[in-house]
Amino acid sequence: MANKKSVVQEFKLDPKCELRFEVENKNEKVRLELKNGRAEVFGTALVRGKKYEFTTGAKVAVYTWQGCTVELVGKVTVSYVAKETPMGLYLNCHAAMERIRETAEKDDSIGPIIMVGGSCDVGKSTLCRILSNYAVRMGRSPIFVDLDVSQGYISIPSTISAFLVERPSNVVEGFSHQASVVFHFGHKLPQANVTLYNLLVTRLAEVCSDLLQVNKKVRASGIVINTCGLVKGDDYKLLTHAVQAFAVDAIFVLDQERLYNELVRDMPDFVEVVFLPKSGGLVERCQARRPEARDQSVREYFYGSPIPFNPYNVEVKWSEVRLYKIGAPVLPASCMPLGMKAEDNLTKLVAITPGPSLLHHMLSISSVNPPEDVVQTNVAGFVCVTNVDVERQTFTTLTVLSPQPRPLPNTVLLLSDIQFMDSH
Repeated sequence: MANKKSVVQEFKLDPKCELRFEVENKNEKVRLELKNGRAEVFGTALVRGKKYEFTTGAKVAVYTWQGCTVELVGKVTVSYVAKETPMGLYLNCHAAMERIRETAEKDDSIGPIIMVGGSCDVGKSTLCRILSNYAVRMGRSPIFVDLDVSQGYISIPSTISAFLVERPSNVVEGFSHQASVVFHFGHKLPQANVTLYNLLVTRLAEVCSDLLQVNKKVRASGIVINTCGLVKGDDYKLLTHAVQAFAVDAIFVLDQERLYNELVRDMPDFVEVVFLPKSGGLVERCQARRPEARDQSVREYFYGSPIPFNPYNVEVKWSEVRLYKIGAPVLPASCMPLGMKAEDNLTKLVAITPGPSLLHHMLSISSVNPPEDVVQTNVAGFVCVTNVDVERQTFTTLTVLSPQPRPLPNTVLLLSDIQFMDSH
């Protein structure tokens, strides 16, 4: 990494200042090292003298409460020191949550259930990461819930998920998600199937509630919920549904005064609504960058980052698997069987016929088989279709990119709108 062409920058940060840098150049690597003092990245403390390596796509904020000196080795797209940050307000939110946790611990009751809302690219997942890290550093174990199907913070895009936070996130890789609960939604936006989205949100809330009931430490620690950019109209209804499903106590609204005022108006008195500014270092991503971010999320699932994985190309016969999508076109009420509602079609399994149109699509591997409820059951993992062979006379063959060799964990596969071009 360090060679004659390496660019070395040293930054001396005053207390309550933040170094922000981005790595966008392809195949570029940047090494961060804390030379002295104390600092953190999104709530995770840096170890003095340890070298942290960031690659393409990294957007990093190094914050210090007491002052520090850090060194960057490598070419960054942009780097600067910010003296005005919202970190003090974020810490106040953590302190308020911690007081609730202390009371919940004494009373053996449920700790704070908080939700972070706002439009796209205002730092919702970053704030959730900071609050979760601060909670863990206080000895707590909150549940982190991700309802953002467009990007996917815990799992790949087109899913909603949750996991138990038991240790601070890795500075470079983020949280370890090995024990996460993931539900297949199959679309990039909640609006693609509102009925299914609300159904899965309710189901995930039930799973989290069960965990709160059986684990005293988790019960006192509460839940931190990341949401999609849902701020108005029908989107707003999805947000309020999630508030009701999880029985949210507080909503932190980032940089959206309209959303804040509407929630103040509509929420019951026991739900606290707090307006918070976004970080000044955040830049709204253009629409062209969003597919890139989704590709990066899927690529990391198969190939890891920064530690490389070695996925497998697995060939499976069509006769060996059962492929479905969730949701069929809505029929008029007059065409529905007696007793069925029109929206029931939006949550039913529909069998898929093999063909070239499956190429590059992500498939979720169900953890159960019909007649069990595949729709409301977590998935075991994901594969990507890299080849469809329909030329053979006797059977169609799929080649899929898989994290593990044959056999697949299950033969029930669920089709997603997410596509991934494997360039390795």
